[in-house]
Amino acid sequence: MNQHHFPRPEINRRQWLRASAGAVAATIELPRITAAAALADGRGLPPARVITRGPKHHWFGYYDKSEFDPTDRYVLGMEVGFEHRSPRPDDVIKIGMVDLQQDDRWIELGESSAWGWQQGCMLQWVPGTALRILWNDREGEHYVCRILDVQTGEKRTVDSPIYALSLDGKTAVAADFRRINDVRPGYGYVGIPDPHTDDLAPADSGIVRVDLEHGTSDVIISLQDIASLGTIPRKQPGIKHYFNHLLFNPDGSRFIFLHRWRYPNGTRLTRMLTAAPDGSDLRIVDDNGLTSHFIWRDPTHILAFSEQPPHGRGFFLFEDRQGGAVQPVGNDLMKRDGHCTYLPGHEWILNDTYPDANRNQMPYLYHVETGRVVPLGYFRSPPEYTGEWRCDTHPRFSRDGQKVVIDSPHAEQGRQLHLIDISNIVG
Repeated sequence: MNQHHFPRPEINRRQWLRASAGAVAATIELPRITAAAALADGRGLPPARVITRGPKHHWFGYYDKSEFDPTDRYVLGMEVGFEHRSPRPDDVIKIGMVDLQQDDRWIELGESSAWGWQQGCMLQWVPGTALRILWNDREGEHYVCRILDVQTGEKRTVDSPIYALSLDGKTAVAADFRRINDVRPGYGYVGIPDPHTDDLAPADSGIVRVDLEHGTSDVIISLQDIASLGTIPRKQPGIKHYFNHLLFNPDGSRFIFLHRWRYPNGTRLTRMLTAAPDGSDLRIVDDNGLTSHFIWRDPTHILAFSEQPPHGRGFFLFEDRQGGAVQPVGNDLMKRDGHCTYLPGHEWILNDTYPDANRNQMPYLYHVETGRVVPLGYFRSPPEYTGEWRCDTHPRFSRDGQKVVIDSPHAEQGRQLHLIDISNIVG
């Protein structure tokens, strides 16, 4: 580890710890945001700036990970020297963070050889801590997780990769990244082949629970088990099963995951399920085969893009139980798929669009009570950003709900991190 890059003189540990105190409770009971400032039209787009610089390319990845530290001063990101091709096993990315209070200074923290264009290496702040981050890496013939104190440089390795973290930061769940890469490049990791590539639903591959304190892990839900659970929509011979997109609910009592299967022609369908942290109490929440992006609104409700008769496609609020209530959410714009999260207080939904006919992508806010849509900008994604190495904006918000960071190509510098100030919108 290069000690020169550690921001020891700039980080006020006492301030950071104070901001982080009670982080677990704050995650459960978030502050209320009012919409008073946002309900007047004609204000134009909110201010935005690029906070990373070329010639290297920077991005964060998925929308459901914690990118901001507890003080909202430091923004995590990854750095790479190429674009527009699949990663190779010897391609290493740099891990770092941007200091928003020191001219957006890039602070290098580590590196990884286990990453993909869509979700990076699962880089994120550890819940309930002030100074620790983690990310996935490759070590020999297996994937691991690195946990780093960004101030002291103390680092340890857990002998399993992770995907999503529980509220207390002590437990993680993960899918099999070897299999994900085999069936969906861009989301898994290269370097280690899937040992079950010819097995459509292996018994010893699936969702793993990881004890981050002791470094132990065990399979809690296998692909073999899930392939025989309930009814598989449009089931036919030759479909290959895998898991993706895991996320704990806000109080850590359950986690969500997508059971997906790929047909020989490459088509994929999906079921959305939840489970207790030990893999028990499995519930099929949406089984129509068309579930896409989702987020927990609270411990018992999930906002997800799906198709539900008679409403057609769009975002729906699902009750976390089999046969639970399903309620449509949003206007015509929300009938288009996007990467959704709730701002603190649940008054606003942060979402985005895929490229339109002019290749513009629009992150936006949707006011739940009034249905008002507030565009946050129009960011062009050139045609070469497509397929596995496309650059979705994947909007992420700060802990106080006043700022948003997205990934988007910038000028001639490739993908970079953009910071959008939404304080005048949400109040």
